[in-house]
Amino acid sequence: MAIQIYNSLTKTKQELKPIHENVINMYSCGVTVYDKCHIGHARSLYIFDVIKRYLKFRGYVVNFVRNITDIDDKIIQKAIDVKKDWSDVVKENIDGYYKDLKDLNVSVADIEPRATENIPEMISHVKELIEKDFAYESEGDVYFNVRKFKDYGKLSGQSVDKMKEAVRIERGVEKKDPLDFALWKKSKEGEPFWDSPWGQGRPGWHIECSVMSMKYLNCETLDIHAGGRDLIFPHHENEVAQSEALTSKPFANYWIHHGLLTISGQKMSKSLGNFITIEDALKKYSSDELKLFFLTSHYASAIDFNEEKMIDVRKNIERFKIFNAEANAQKQSEVKLLPGEIKKHYDEFILAMEDDFNTPRALAALFEMVTSAYRLEDKSILCIANQSVQQLARDILGLSLDFNDTDLSDEEKALLDERAQVRQNKDFQKSDELRDFLKEKGIIVQDGKDGQAWRRA
Repeated sequence: MAIQIYNSLTKTKQELKPIHENVINMYSCGVTVYDKCHIGHARSLYIFDVIKRYLKFRGYVVNFVRNITDIDDKIIQKAIDVKKDWSDVVKENIDGYYKDLKDLNVSVADIEPRATENIPEMISHVKELIEKDFAYESEGDVYFNVRKFKDYGKLSGQSVDKMKEAVRIERGVEKKDPLDFALWKKSKEGEPFWDSPWGQGRPGWHIECSVMSMKYLNCETLDIHAGGRDLIFPHHENEVAQSEALTSKPFANYWIHHGLLTISGQKMSKSLGNFITIEDALKKYSSDELKLFFLTSHYASAIDFNEEKMIDVRKNIERFKIFNAEANAQKQSEVKLLPGEIKKHYDEFILAMEDDFNTPRALAALFEMVTSAYRLEDKSILCIANQSVQQLARDILGLSLDFNDTDLSDEEKALLDERAQVRQNKDFQKSDELRDFLKEKGIIVQDGKDGQAWRRA
């Protein structure tokens, strides 16, 4: 079965057909580094990592670029608010971003370019748009002339006239049309700037992604462009316009958008006190727990973060832990092929991922694989079933499943060694006493044909 992707551009599910056989050029909008990353960012960073992992699992060479916006109105305002230089705000939050990726165990993209490192290319792109009469200069600013681009609105599915009804007209801005958007912004006094043919200024937000995606993926048409649903308009709509006006080619063949995250039914907001950074979330939940929570909803759907759901997630992680411990306690099976019932659920996992990366169905298939393994009379087959669960969960879903902590204290090691010895001596009463004592200390011990296995409670 071929991979099917819901394409936001065509509003239909389509078979994935890369431009070059077995190679996929994929771009995702990254973070704007004016503040710490929150769990909404975590969902975006993680889900596109899962998609990339699955494409690689299917044999594709994936070239993945994700940008960092390191100059923006929000960054400048944050620097003013905290009385720091804008570059210090950027450095602090980029360092935090990479720490979050590491703590989440989410892969860094192949290339993560910064906007400020690519300003000459952005200036060149803007100059060409002016030459083609798609853009115009106005008092040091440069705007894209939306009505010159006949396909404007094709991604968001809105007509230009409908969009115009919702646009706030900015006072003092010399635009030909309220919908026209900034390609280059004249810097105000005290703001960072770069020299350009139109005076000192900085790039607009939208132009960054067009320039950096085409530059670092070395193409004019991307296979996949990814981002949040909130970016469809105006950000992605503007990317399409300014890119296709320049190249006369489709900017991206497939657009993938993830749904938004709420907190207990409300939009995340510092004013509501429900703004949860990745750093704070990981103080309470493991990275696997956060990831499993994200997997329970299809990437394109909205997802609500609340304590009840996280309790359920923790229980499901516990199921994996118990299965892993019991499988490790069994003698290795001589069976090399997956039994039919286990293979059936393995195939269901693959089919779910083929169908627009349907992680809730894929996750259900993993749990069915665990349940079916328990039903089999030959418990040694738990080992091979566990290997399959681990492969899919680690390689594709990016779960660490690092259950057997290696940081045992000397006392805990001694107790486990003592229990193994008394059990070998068939002193089962003492063995049970030690097992109960270890349980009180938060270590669950399970016995199998190959001896004892343990896990943290």
